[in-house]
Amino acid sequence: MTDKLDIPRILIAGDRSSAGKTTISIGIMSVLKDMGYNVQPYKVGLDFIDPSYHTEVTGRFSRNLDGYLMSEEAVCEVFSHATRGADIAVIEGVRGLFEGLEATSDIGSTAQIAKILKCPVILTINARSITRSTAALVSGYKSFDPEVDIVGVILNNIGSQRHAEKAKIAIETYTNTPVIGVIPRNDSMKISMRHLGLIPAMEGRRRVADFDANLGRIKEIIKEGIDIDRFISIANSAEQLEKPEEKIFRAHPQKNKIKIGVALDEAFNFYYRDNLELLELAGAELVYFSPVNDSTLPKVDGLYIGGGYPELFTNELENNISMREAIKQVSNDGLPIYAECGGLMYLTREITTNVSGSGNYTMAEMNSGTFKMVGALPGKTLMGHKRVVSYNIGSFIKDNLIGKTGASFIGHEFHHSEIIDLPDDTEFAIKLERGIGIKGEYDGILVNNTMAAYAHLHAASYTGFAGAFVEFCR
Repeated sequence: MTDKLDIPRILIAGDRSSAGKTTISIGIMSVLKDMGYNVQPYKVGLDFIDPSYHTEVTGRFSRNLDGYLMSEEAVCEVFSHATRGADIAVIEGVRGLFEGLEATSDIGSTAQIAKILKCPVILTINARSITRSTAALVSGYKSFDPEVDIVGVILNNIGSQRHAEKAKIAIETYTNTPVIGVIPRNDSMKISMRHLGLIPAMEGRRRVADFDANLGRIKEIIKEGIDIDRFISIANSAEQLEKPEEKIFRAHPQKNKIKIGVALDEAFNFYYRDNLELLELAGAELVYFSPVNDSTLPKVDGLYIGGGYPELFTNELENNISMREAIKQVSNDGLPIYAECGGLMYLTREITTNVSGSGNYTMAEMNSGTFKMVGALPGKTLMGHKRVVSYNIGSFIKDNLIGKTGASFIGHEFHHSEIIDLPDDTEFAIKLERGIGIKGEYDGILVNNTMAAYAHLHAASYTGFAGAFVEFCR
């Protein structure tokens, strides 16, 4: 540890999932940006979609913080590294304040991050149909773990002025905690949902007609309903942190840069910002391309195809024959290709959607049928049956483009599909100790120098990722 990190910061937590954290967080970030603040956003947990909105409204890349996946030191380093040039840090929690990996510890929870970063907490309560009971909620949350510094409350889903007054008076009388915001029940505060959460911001901008107008309405509701001066004052009250030594975000001197093509468009946009930045620090020049919109591949030394929603762009992906054939050809030629989840689905032979009786994933508008994909990997992708959102723990059982045999990782799975019709001789690079994977306890299909897995890896957790990938491409 060296010098001090003095950054105003605040964490917006929820009393439960669907308390309204995301819309309130992006509204507050928007208002602060309009006031001239450089706002650095964060998301607790491993979600890709909420951070896309943070980035959209602040103009700064949102970062993920996860106390199970990352060491405490890594959490502090990711936080500290991203605050460079920022005036204030706003962290959006995940699920309820205390939800985490286990029933009897705070590992993986919003509360854990609040304690690691000594962060004042604003508790967002879904107050629909409750008034005096809100005081009991606040009292219980504050007493459950006194080390979590709950210093204010935002009431969401308020039906009337009377509703607001009763809840506010009860909370401030019984818990001595100020209510700094009251948000009315309003359809403008909703962002379109689908089977893995919200519609990503990149897709929303391209496909939702009133996308900007909706973000603007959210900002206006927040400006009217929340005491922003009080919010800033609370953020300014955060104590100094010890500034961590940078061990992860260090540039590695390279004689010559190699080029890695990164698939980025409406269908593929689930990337942790830290993964991309660490690839650059390891010596990669990132060249972005679109499997949906581009007809040709850029000239590169490797490909990174992240997660997303290929199942919603099956027509576009199937019809882009030149792109599919180009990716299959370079895979056959041995170009290093690393793919996660949506990328895995795209590299299989085909995707079949809207399977009868396959669960509730049809919240999304999805073309029905079977659609040809790249075919660089054996097997087919089938949408449905179960939703997987879970940590996974694995180790490499074969050398591959992101690690050597024996290296281990903690990652994350986030999908509503499965890979079927795999031949018996399919090679896998990963054996899972925890998680669903592709087949049994295995993940990470290997063909030539292509590896594709359901596991999403975070490069500040599995720190071998960036260096190994860049060196393999080199």
